[in-house]
Amino acid sequence: MKVSIPQPLRGYTGAEEVEAEGASVDELLRDLDRLYPGLRFRVVDERDRLRPHVRVFVNRERVRSLEQPLREGDQVQILQALSGG
Repeated sequence: MKVSIPQPLRGYTGAEEVEAEGASVDELLRDLDRLYPGLRFRVVDERDRLRPHVRVFVNRERVRSLEQPLREGDQVQILQALSGG
């Protein structure tokens, strides 16, 4: 399925949109990490939770759990808030 990658993570993928597979958001992120090592750690913390500054959307609906099921043809978008001071 197609996954939109935010600008801060494109250093891992080299692309704005990539293809990955998985029956859940967690499996998809693990596949992305297999293809682009280090990417999952930027999205998921040590407790296997989405990081506070990251949002994942499936077909424009916000995902709240990594166990969210996915179907072939779903469009996944990862968004990452930027902050600074």
